[in-house]
Amino acid sequence: MPYIEFKGKQIEIDEDGYIQNLDDWSPELAEYMAQQDGITLTEHHWEVINFLRDYYQKYQIAPMIKILVKEMAKMFGPEKGNTKYLYGLFPDGPAKQACRYAGLPKPTGCV
Repeated sequence: MPYIEFKGKQIEIDEDGYIQNLDDWSPELAEYMAQQDGITLTEHHWEVINFLRDYYQKYQIAPMIKILVKEMAKMFGPEKGNTKYLYGLFPDGPAKQACRYAGLPKPTGCV
């Protein structure tokens, strides 16, 4: 199984870069993973990441993009609950990329 080296520790990931042990996640690791993708996480990114972590804690599943957009709109309003806004933050796919940074499994329905 592949891994990433972070702060002297080997963190196991799958072939798509999702960490395998949710307890290995930290905000610093999320920052590191984003930097590897050329992204600097802002408060807007963190709103989505924290939303996803809360959603996962509640439902034990990472939401697919359709659900993410709908639930973000309920919580933050239509200006943040839309695909254009979310793709602006996470260009490789809001559900997939944000879940990876959030330390969650790959969302259902993502290829």
